[in-house]
Amino acid sequence: MNANILHRVIRRSMGGIMLTALFASGVSAQDAVADLSAVVESNGISLDTVWMLLAAMLVFFMQPGFALVEAGFTRTKNTANILMKNFLDFMLGSLLFFFIGFGIMFGSDGAGFLGMPNFGDLSFFDNGMPTEGFLIFQTVFCATAATIVSGAMAERTKFHMYLVYTILISVIIYPVSGHWTWGGGWLMAEGGWLDTHVGATFHDFAGSTIVHSVGGWVALVGAAVLGPRIGKYGKDGKSKAIPGHNLTIAALGVFILWFGWFGFNPGSQLAASGENNRVAISHVFLTTNLAACAGGFFSLITAWAKYRKPSLSLTLNGVLAGLVGITAGCDAVSPWGAIIIGAICGTVMIFSVELIDKVFRIDDPVGASSVHGTCGLVGTLLTGLLATDGGLFYGGGTSLLLAQLTGAVTIGLWAAAVGFIIFKGLDLTFGIRVSKRVEEEGLDIYEHGETAYN
Repeated sequence: MNANILHRVIRRSMGGIMLTALFASGVSAQDAVADLSAVVESNGISLDTVWMLLAAMLVFFMQPGFALVEAGFTRTKNTANILMKNFLDFMLGSLLFFFIGFGIMFGSDGAGFLGMPNFGDLSFFDNGMPTEGFLIFQTVFCATAATIVSGAMAERTKFHMYLVYTILISVIIYPVSGHWTWGGGWLMAEGGWLDTHVGATFHDFAGSTIVHSVGGWVALVGAAVLGPRIGKYGKDGKSKAIPGHNLTIAALGVFILWFGWFGFNPGSQLAASGENNRVAISHVFLTTNLAACAGGFFSLITAWAKYRKPSLSLTLNGVLAGLVGITAGCDAVSPWGAIIIGAICGTVMIFSVELIDKVFRIDDPVGASSVHGTCGLVGTLLTGLLATDGGLFYGGGTSLLLAQLTGAVTIGLWAAAVGFIIFKGLDLTFGIRVSKRVEEEGLDIYEHGETAYN
């Protein structure tokens, strides 16, 4: 290296003083540069770790967001039950994912149907970052998938039966499909089955399918097995609205979720050091926000045109629909692509809610199956069209679109099938629904012995 160039680099670097001292003590230029590189690499890993943990904090903050949305969209008499289930999802899910789920998802180097349970031993895993930090980042994602189901099954589910479901999604449903994808399995591995047969790997950057659709499809079959709330459908079969008790806290919950999504999506880059990473997370921040805004705005317009009123509740779900939809391709689409995805998901969500409610007659009090299931699927497929590298609309052919379709359908069928087996099995053996009297008077008193409001 030219001496003048080397000295300019040294003067401009944070380690300039240290290296100048090394030169003065007789250390060679080559050794000095090697020392500087080691310092820069170490600082980069530290910065990446802090960013990953900060993102995990933001995703954790989505738990109270979900709790407030679900509580606001349901009735006063069941509020304590809703809040308790959201605490349960995170507490029990964290313990189980640490003990078993993490190994099933990331063990065996992506080989096989599932990895090996780790039973609390983290020594098997090494991705160049602190394993404990990566574990907690993945834990908050697992908790998100679990808590989506709570709202769809609200106001009529036995608490101890919901506890069993939380165990099974934390150790089976989410970790297995996660093993196929983020765990290096057949859907995402370069040279894997999907790449070999389709010519592209499944792309789900932050979890439109892996997290949200998994929760959404399980929520749908859970609500279907459980049956509608008393009074939801009249003798003529027509759906009747059962308004939630507090749109104010529901709106606050959506704002919290929106805020938390800035950890959910940009945090999935898992790094912030260096030009590539800082550009990537900035891009993901932008696409995430644009999709949320487009989802909310287009759901507002669609509801206004369809129902002659600009519905707040549907607009709130429209924001979430845009966020769910962009989560798969937030790193891969342009800002305009993000707006298109948000607009489509915000619009589709309204028709999905009506289809599930009035045609399929499945009672989902908060619209979780539409927001997370339907929009997770739609956003994943739109990534195959709008990805600037490999998307069909950008001259990339059909390979990515086929990979997206294969991944989304496979994971959706897995989640729905196992979810149905779990809920139907529990319903046939123990019963998962509370009695008529408990449902009419409220789960808070009978299930928990206390109420949220006094």
